Amino acid sequence: MSYVLPSYFVWLIFITPLVGALVTAALRRTRRLSGYVAVAFSLVSALFAFTMLVPTLTGQTLQVSYSVIPKSVPWIAGPWTSGIAGFQGLTMGVLVDPYTAILANVVAWISFLVMVYSLEYMKEDGGSNRYFFFVSLFIGSMQLIVLSDNLLSLFIGWEMVGLCSYALIGHYWKDETKDWVGTPGDRALGEDQAYSPSHAGMKAFVMTRIGDVAMLAGILILFYYTGTFNYSLLASTSGVWVPKLAHSGLLVPVALLIFGGAIGKSAQFPLHEWLPDAMAGPAPVSALIHAATMVNAGVVLVARIAPLFYFAVLLNPSMGIAAVQPFFLTVAWIGAFTALLAASQALVGFELKKILAYSTMSQIGYMMMAVGVAGLSTNFASGLSAALYQLLSHAIFKACLFLAAGALIHATDSKYINDMGGMRGKMRLTFAAVLIAVASLSGIPPFSGFWSKDAVLGAAFSSGQYALFAVGAATAGLTAFYSFRMLGIVFFGGRSEKLERVEGSGHHVHEPGPLMWVPYLILASVTVLLGVAALAGQFMPSLSVDGSLYSAATSYIQSLYPAASAAAAPGFNLEASAIAILFVAAGFLAATSFYVLRRASPAKYVGETGFMHGLYTFLAERWYINAIYYRVFVDAPVAASRWLSDTFDLNGLFRVNDAGTVLGTTLSAAGNWVDARVVDGAANGFATAGQAISRAVRRIQTGIVEQYVQIFAVGIVVLVTLLLFAMGVKIP
Repeated sequence: MSYVLPSYFVWLIFITPLVGALVTAALRRTRRLSGYVAVAFSLVSALFAFTMLVPTLTGQTLQVSYSVIPKSVPWIAGPWTSGIAGFQGLTMGVLVDPYTAILANVVAWISFLVMVYSLEYMKEDGGSNRYFFFVSLFIGSMQLIVLSDNLLSLFIGWEMVGLCSYALIGHYWKDETKDWVGTPGDRALGEDQAYSPSHAGMKAFVMTRIGDVAMLAGILILFYYTGTFNYSLLASTSGVWVPKLAHSGLLVPVALLIFGGAIGKSAQFPLHEWLPDAMAGPAPVSALIHAATMVNAGVVLVARIAPLFYFAVLLNPSMGIAAVQPFFLTVAWIGAFTALLAASQALVGFELKKILAYSTMSQIGYMMMAVGVAGLSTNFASGLSAALYQLLSHAIFKACLFLAAGALIHATDSKYINDMGGMRGKMRLTFAAVLIAVASLSGIPPFSGFWSKDAVLGAAFSSGQYALFAVGAATAGLTAFYSFRMLGIVFFGGRSEKLERVEGSGHHVHEPGPLMWVPYLILASVTVLLGVAALAGQFMPSLSVDGSLYSAATSYIQSLYPAASAAAAPGFNLEASAIAILFVAAGFLAATSFYVLRRASPAKYVGETGFMHGLYTFLAERWYINAIYYRVFVDAPVAASRWLSDTFDLNGLFRVNDAGTVLGTTLSAAGNWVDARVVDGAANGFATAGQAISRAVRRIQTGIVEQYVQIFAVGIVVLVTLLLFAMGVKIP
């Protein structure tokens, strides 16, 4: 049975929020109304996205009617020569497949819930219209990334997302101390570790641009060899361009350059340090852009390019899969290392949103590891579907945690978890949502996070990548520890001194309004439902979540490479799951003992000196990576510029300029002397002589007629005499 979808429904998924951004900006004089308008446009976009998901949920085949808008529309005219490949023109189109449908719905529905939450959270904010404009623009841009059928329009959406991120991180651009991220006065290696919102926004912009430049270079090199940006054309012509790239030694470098964009946008090592400081933005910004959707853009990018390189080589008789394995190894290990790195930093954090930011970096690392493992195994769809599963699950429970964090920060007037305590009695709904989301994040069954993380670790284990599996399993244990540490400090124990002061001043700690708590309770409920469905799917394959995602991944692969064979979906890996659960249990029990039951004080084990204290400091200072980056990439260039200013400019160029000034002044004075003494003297001498001659001649002008007659007569005599001489007449 087929489900027919008009093509313009798919186009409107990303066009609607973009139009909503323009309408929101036009309504800037009515702040409250502009917010509701932005929410309405995001809802319409989500409903259009849901129409793509219906056939996946009902088991129907999706067909698209192109009677109104064709499958692709002309964009850049051709033909013309492109490097070593002819360019026939570029069209702009959208992808319509189950894999893309799931991604689009993740973005659309979480964005809608965040928008609803923002109506209450931002109602007193003077910049709410600007906020809703950029969030709407972000939603449309992110959907453009998801739906684009080519790398060029994806890159346009990519850069627009970066612009929105910069603006929203720096939303509190007045840089008041209360809006800073980090603790003022905290220093590592002499470097400040607290930053203003505008500084954090610029930091995010610069660090992600590094990856973006690498990505653009990779895309352009690929275009030079292929003459197209379109995924389908890249797949169908891979037999031509892959050997050329391989012969030039650029096959793996091009893939890695494009992956560089994902490293920056998804905050993976080494371009990861911007994300913790991006928490300077409002809580819903953290939920939407820096936890649930934008950072997933890198995963979407890698999921788009990975099949192109894997199957192009696999289906090429003259090449082996080993030709691209360095790329997949790099992706997998960067993901695994980032997961461990970020989880270790979250162990000792006290800023609520920064703990969640570290968690985001870690969970994105799992997704990258899954895509990398896909290329290292014989069942590519298994890793690709595991990455999608982790993306879906993480987006839901992490958005829930960030929205709940916003409610907690608002209620306690503090961003620090040690300024809270005993909150479960004051905010029961928020506690329930956070408990569910934390359990899912930790990978505790039967919540969705358990099944998605198990899919990633199972893919690594089944492919024989035991080192990657070990890192992932150890990270799962750390995740359980820091998650329940956060839960215990915030919701258990006694109230902090800060909380006592807040309530003593008349600020009653209570649940937020329904516009705020309903969205994160919905997200908590969904993570439970997904987990239950996954559990039921182990006994009833028709309800299998991972089976549906595996089918979606296979469908996407075969849309590019119809010749790619579809392997059987992997089952539940009991051995890998059991090992991971042991690590999770260890982390859970340790955190529960220290922070929930309070049976021992962690400070006792850390101490004030020794190895444990040094390790604690090392983790708290972010492995000193952030401080080293500032020393190398900020302090060094600034010091070099100051040295150049003092040495080259002041003592060099400035002295040359001064000498030039003196020389110019001297030459000018000499010129002035010549002008005054010679030129002006000569001119004045001629004038004086003329005046003297004029005065002498003027004396003969007496005005007496008799004298004029006498002179006239004398003149006649002289003239006659001269004439006679001239004629040769002799005068006796």
